[in-house]
Amino acid sequence: MTDPYPFLARTRPVCPPSLLDRARVLPGLRVAVVNAGSPNALQGAREAAEAGLANPVLIGDIEKIKATADEIGWDISGLPLIHAPKEAAAHRAARMARSGEVGAIMKGQIHTSAFLKGLLPSAAGLRAPGTRCGHVFHITMPGSDRPLLLTDAALNVDPDVETRQACLAHAVALAMKLGIERPKAAILAPSEDPTPSVPNTMEARQIADWAARALPQAIVQGPMAMDLILSRAAAEAKNFESEVSGDADILVTPNITTGNALFKLMAFGMGCCCAGVVLGAKVPILLTSRAQGAEERMASMALGVIGAAP
Repeated sequence: MTDPYPFLARTRPVCPPSLLDRARVLPGLRVAVVNAGSPNALQGAREAAEAGLANPVLIGDIEKIKATADEIGWDISGLPLIHAPKEAAAHRAARMARSGEVGAIMKGQIHTSAFLKGLLPSAAGLRAPGTRCGHVFHITMPGSDRPLLLTDAALNVDPDVETRQACLAHAVALAMKLGIERPKAAILAPSEDPTPSVPNTMEARQIADWAARALPQAIVQGPMAMDLILSRAAAEAKNFESEVSGDADILVTPNITTGNALFKLMAFGMGCCCAGVVLGAKVPILLTSRAQGAEERMASMALGVIGAAP
């Protein structure tokens, strides 16, 4: 057997204990699992239920859900099962969230675009008029409980300044619910110098200036190149004064390609646990990659419980 690709992590992600501890003291959520028939989706729901984080409602092809539950050895006879195959599952979950029957929605074996198409259009009734939603990944390194909140890697494709401001505001609110009293946020760009020929450097400065007025509970800096975000030594070498360098709690990316690449590098290349949630809707929408396993799904459940708290 050949060695695995050298850039892939050798360790499996582990749900951070601090995230579970914080979620366990809050009321558990009734969570609709959309297209729940995959082993990863069911195992994550099972572990979250056994940890007291969630009361799953399993939506999808009932026969497939039952067969997969038998395959992983989980007795689901006491759980609500709703037959709504394929894209119908997301629409059914939206109706349940709208009526208050569930307090969160989780993606199972369904493509992200089909999942969100059933939840986020105005007709789904889960967003107040004018509300911008944002996706946040809660990312922890192996052996560490300290998170980096990454936004937006899964929802907004090419967000304008106002959308990135909303994403930042969602991330700051979540960070404070996680116990980070004054979150430090970095607005990612290729350079720390605002330059008209590089539009996202100018936009990053605009977002940082807005945050100084609108989010006084946070320390926000931008534009910042990645080396300055990660390393205080790099900032010192470049004579860049920053409270955020080497100590960022939040990283705001300029577009989905950048955010998604960073998330997948950290997940598959570094073995990080990446819990994902969409914020700004009536209920938290737990959104992970279909390639992620039960640990990340349980972490996402815990993040949803925390995100749903007042």
